[in-house]
Amino acid sequence: NRTTEREDQQRAVRLAPQDWVASGAASLLIQASPSLVAGRRRSCAGTSRRPMAPASPASYKSNVLSSTVHAVRVGRATPGAACEDGQSGDCLQLASRPPPHPTTRSVYLQALKRAFRPHTQSQHLCCNSHLKGVIINNDLQILHETQVQFDTDLPEFRTHGGVVTTEDGHTITAPTLLWVKALDLLLDQLKLAGADYTSIAAISGTAQQHGSVYWQRGARHTLQSLEASKFLHEQLARSFSTPNSPVWMDSSTTVQCRQLEQAVGGAQKLAEITGSTAYERFTASQIAKLSQTKPAVYNSTERISLVSSFACSLFLGDYADIDYSDGSGMNFLDIHSKEWSQICLDATAPNLIDKLGTPVASSSIQGPISQYFVERFDFNPDCKVASFTGDNPASLIGMCLTEGNIAVSLGTSDTLFLWLRSHQTLLEGHILCNPVDKEAYMALLCFKNGSLTRERVRDDCAEGSWELFNELLDSTPRGNFGNMGLYFDVQEIIPFVKGDHRFNKANDRVHRFTSMEVEVRALVEGQFLAKRAHAEDLGFNIEAGSRIIATGGASNNKSILQVLSDVFNAPVFVLEAANSAMLGSAYQAKHALVAEHTSFSEMTSCLSPPVLACQPYKDAAQVYNPMLARYRRLVKSILDTT
Repeated sequence: NRTTEREDQQRAVRLAPQDWVASGAASLLIQASPSLVAGRRRSCAGTSRRPMAPASPASYKSNVLSSTVHAVRVGRATPGAACEDGQSGDCLQLASRPPPHPTTRSVYLQALKRAFRPHTQSQHLCCNSHLKGVIINNDLQILHETQVQFDTDLPEFRTHGGVVTTEDGHTITAPTLLWVKALDLLLDQLKLAGADYTSIAAISGTAQQHGSVYWQRGARHTLQSLEASKFLHEQLARSFSTPNSPVWMDSSTTVQCRQLEQAVGGAQKLAEITGSTAYERFTASQIAKLSQTKPAVYNSTERISLVSSFACSLFLGDYADIDYSDGSGMNFLDIHSKEWSQICLDATAPNLIDKLGTPVASSSIQGPISQYFVERFDFNPDCKVASFTGDNPASLIGMCLTEGNIAVSLGTSDTLFLWLRSHQTLLEGHILCNPVDKEAYMALLCFKNGSLTRERVRDDCAEGSWELFNELLDSTPRGNFGNMGLYFDVQEIIPFVKGDHRFNKANDRVHRFTSMEVEVRALVEGQFLAKRAHAEDLGFNIEAGSRIIATGGASNNKSILQVLSDVFNAPVFVLEAANSAMLGSAYQAKHALVAEHTSFSEMTSCLSPPVLACQPYKDAAQVYNPMLARYRRLVKSILDTT
């Protein structure tokens, strides 16, 4: 009921028992910004809504419902999957206890901090400038949202886009206390908006991957003895051995990356153990840099958290363990044994295992909520805190991706998400532990030349018009008369190539194609052939029931999606809901509560299924299977000559 939801967002509304409470100033939820979500549980079949007279802010607490909350979670938004779907950021969520009666509602709470990702190192491009709160119901429909803007609401931290960049342009951090103070503000805003914290039964969340937080010796005692009369940021001001947390944007650790690879036996060996070669943004190289350049700070550090487990620790009132999926982005976790790799730890810093804790499953419950939140915000003392995870794993959850399917985020950077039962080890791409099925894996492939390259060719060939671009694309046959083009405006990750490369039917290089139509189709076919080739290299196989989930800005372009469908020889579906990381963290919060007796697919069965966008033509395999083999040969020839 969109009309009713909008009315709820614009004014405080008191609802009859078993109905929703949502009020306060609303802010648009965009794909590039995941959020904090809270909502009351209702059956998938739905129930009627009976609004009553508006309530004053002072009466919010007495007017909110007393029904049990089922799930709340704090998370970050994901890739946009390149800012358009899977984003990077941090969040938290809350989930409530299982309802004692079929009509009892539940609440989901998700909070998020996000940062802008430059093309040079992104799995996807996103904006990380706020902590956001959204109220949703048990069907995961958004009813209300609120947010804290880092730069404007907390100007004392002097951040730009939520981060601080040094003069060299490579060292990029975020003030740790900024995240804590933002949570203080956000929880107060939700309280004023009528959020009923007594009904929340569990908390979980998602945050930007790779970033790290360093707890000072004695910080655990502080977490365990927080005073309800004081803000979190007041009490934790001296709890961090370094005041600034390295974030995924940092690129200052190239030396440490090479040291790590050399110590374990090379890049290939490191990828076999941890799922990725060494990257500057990954946590291992960041910790190594701190240990080497500031040994006193490292030695005074009692615990090292990822941003996700740091946020979880705040609600737990103790150090939270790192979950398998987010831990896969550190260059520490053995993705096969789900244990820290001793050879990687030894190559990074001394006595490191004592500072990391024990990795746990992404859907595990870490303990009850801190007494601080019980006394200050009236949380139920039985409220559980589930593991928090990273934005990329949360995006896979939010898209409800299953084995045999593939998600393609078409944004500034194009990103592929794969659910894999087994995998191949490559020097490009990333293999992570699957957040839903701990025996499975997820793969990430990022292609930096995404929408900006498509826009460049659109401007050159179609006068800046997508309508004309689509007409040109649709007017050429599948296979493009044997012409093939590979377009890389910036240095690509996979394959490691730059520039425009055009080939005619005889595989001869040409400077220009004969028409604009051929140029446009060469671009789109070349981009999707690359994605299919490298997905298959990681172990993905197209089967009879395979389907593609498309997200991001270009997922609205049916002409482009038709080529995607034909190249992969699989139907393409689109998601009606954006913000997959935010929603995924909400789903995971609830899953942590019901996992023992309800599967993830059963739990999400009430969601609207993806919408079919297009089917492959019958001759798609006949056309594109040979082109795929040809693509591999052409890429090899390009690499051999550059």
